[in-house]
Amino acid sequence: MRIGIIGAGFIGRAVAQLFITAGHEVMISNSRGPETLENVATEIPQAQIGTIQDATRFGDVVLVAIPFKHYPTLPAEWLAGKTVLDANNYYPDQDGPIPALDRFETTTSRLLAEHLPRAHVVKVFNAILADDLMRDARPVKAHDRRALPVAADDPGAKALAVRLLDEVGFDAVDAGNLDESWRFERAKPAYCIPLSKEALKAALAKAQRHVELPHGSWRH
Repeated sequence: MRIGIIGAGFIGRAVAQLFITAGHEVMISNSRGPETLENVATEIPQAQIGTIQDATRFGDVVLVAIPFKHYPTLPAEWLAGKTVLDANNYYPDQDGPIPALDRFETTTSRLLAEHLPRAHVVKVFNAILADDLMRDARPVKAHDRRALPVAADDPGAKALAVRLLDEVGFDAVDAGNLDESWRFERAKPAYCIPLSKEALKAALAKAQRHVELPHGSWRH
């Protein structure tokens, strides 16, 4: 499968390496242009480098891993019809206040889906640290496989994300639709904590909409 990646930060690069190891073709892009990605090309020589438009044309699936405040800059027409893997998180200190999120009225993925009305958005790869993506990937049926949550409105897009997770080394737990994706956003019990499938289900169920864990408690 061909996978475009928008965002060349730690998460984007780690996911790119996992997809390449699993046998997929990858193109990485960022908002500043290919000329700023020489170090990425050196670090991941199997990946192609392009513009954001190149990556959206290239990918059957497109991963978005950018500072959340920049999501309105994504060209919706370029992502129409695509399955979009949303790895973004809202950090108020970095993104500035987003009142609807601060009031717990919506989710990061719902905002992205509203901006990309013709894309099939899946919340995935946001609830794991970049270093853990490489360290925790395990073969199929490994006894110590880590699980990651997935949320989407479109069943087909969700099933594709679950399959991709399995291919790169993780079990998946269905966390519902995009309106339920708050259960594994920043500062919830399932956020960036290594958990088995059953433990992840329990953490998702334990989440409370208006209760956040202390900032940084998910780092380990």
